[in-house]
Amino acid sequence: MRKEIIEQLVRSDQLRKRFPDKEKIKSILESAETNMRIVKGVLPTEDSATLIFRETYESVRQLGDAKWWLLGYEPRNHEVSLEILKDMDIKERTKLNHVMRFKSIRNDANYRGFKISLVLAKEILEFWDLCAADIISELLKELKTNTL
Repeated sequence: MRKEIIEQLVRSDQLRKRFPDKEKIKSILESAETNMRIVKGVLPTEDSATLIFRETYESVRQLGDAKWWLLGYEPRNHEVSLEILKDMDIKERTKLNHVMRFKSIRNDANYRGFKISLVLAKEILEFWDLCAADIISELLKELKTNTL
């Protein structure tokens, strides 16, 4: 993400400057992975679709949080957490364009009572399966090479 955009996000209090914290970053990544191990143990049905979608969304958002903490910032909203993922150089990079739609669907479920369909739950699970390992690998590589 360009420096000017980051500066604007700090000025508008969407990002807060923080000291990069290796242990916090590792903890965020572990939390996302643990959450997804549990989610993958839930049988996908129309009844479980909303739970699967919400929890997968939260795990994806946590990956964005980890990226910001690597850069020395604390994200103050979900949009900022997700936007940073779009800059990641992963094999399925075009799939990263879906993250803001996932946010909108999650918000509809959380705040407007929208029932998430099994199709949408499977879509976000597929996103996780296609993208998360590459994102996590990239973040861990950055974590090792950065002298935080």
